Amino acid sequence: MTALAEPLTSDEQLVRDRVDDLFRDNDPKTTEARTFLGAQFDLGLAWVHFPAGYGGLGVSPKLQRLVNERVQAAGGPTSYYRNPIGHGMGAPTVVTHGTEAQKQRYLRPLFTGEEVWCQLFSEPGAGSDVASLSSRAVRDGDEWVVNGQKVWTTLAHLSRWGMLVARTDAEQPKHKGLTYFVVDMHAPGVEVKPLRQITGEAEFNEVFFSDVRIPDSERLGDVGDGWRVSLTTLMNERVSIGGAVAPRNSGAIGAALDLWARRADKDPVLRDRLARLWIEAEVNRLTNIRASQNRQKGTPGPEGSTSKLAYAELNKRIYELCIALMGAQGMLYESYEMVRPEVAMGAGSVQKAFLRSRANSIEGGTSEIMKNILGERVLGLPGDIRTDKNPPWSQVPRS
Repeated sequence: MTALAEPLTSDEQLVRDRVDDLFRDNDPKTTEARTFLGAQFDLGLAWVHFPAGYGGLGVSPKLQRLVNERVQAAGGPTSYYRNPIGHGMGAPTVVTHGTEAQKQRYLRPLFTGEEVWCQLFSEPGAGSDVASLSSRAVRDGDEWVVNGQKVWTTLAHLSRWGMLVARTDAEQPKHKGLTYFVVDMHAPGVEVKPLRQITGEAEFNEVFFSDVRIPDSERLGDVGDGWRVSLTTLMNERVSIGGAVAPRNSGAIGAALDLWARRADKDPVLRDRLARLWIEAEVNRLTNIRASQNRQKGTPGPEGSTSKLAYAELNKRIYELCIALMGAQGMLYESYEMVRPEVAMGAGSVQKAFLRSRANSIEGGTSEIMKNILGERVLGLPGDIRTDKNPPWSQVPRS
């Protein structure tokens, strides 16, 4: 006896109807990508949990999966891969903390990929401890003058806008003297230099600010409230990196399964490694589904950090197995030519994916920091002793 399907909720029906409208007027396979994505935004299907008028419908975030799966199955374009930093981190920060003018100005071209975004947090002396950053922003009338350096900035060479956190009050404790800005990456005084990676590419960059002027209207949140605003970005970053729900047997574990299927020598030790990693990948995938369904509107919690930790370490081990399955071929690499890619975290080959995976446990917060967050915020363990948390930033010794 066939079980009856549960009736659709009004929100589910709304989303399905909007996708039908999108496909009726815009063929996913033939419509130019920016035109298709613009129509998707206008119908509230960019981030369905965002308010109406800002690319959303004000419904549960879990309904975004209905949109993504249908667009992908129909061969339509994906906003995330065109602008991963903007899509996964910039948009949630703007919609949460931005003014009406900022939301109207930034969200649509961000989603269509017309304007790429980058994240300007880490510095040579402030990586995992972002709050210790030293880039300064000094008020000058209706503008702020910024000087400093940022590092490991993904796709800065393609970006129009950057999410910048700078110190605006050195006499406050390090977390309280920060302010968050949107900076024009084409403004005078902004210099972007490539950082070459183990893959040969320069996906990351150094960014230097020399007397860069930012209008106060481009500030996100209140003066001195930059740390709270940046937490929105950071929590969404970790969900974006580690919390995606991929189809079963796809991604890294899919590559490993494919290599195993084509391998003549069915070594039992390698088979055991593959089986163990498949189980871990599936557990991680199911955990991400549960976390995604439990996540409500607003800033994600520590589950994003735990997912990111699991993803980073598992991804590295799976690609290590892939290289082992390839045998001597795994030592070959197509080219170490210096290029500045147009996509983040691109693979292209198993060997390149193996090299690129080494960054997974560093970018978006190191695995060590993720373990601290898991221990303190999830398990309730006592935190490390921090002697630099309460004194004014100007009085904290630095090397």
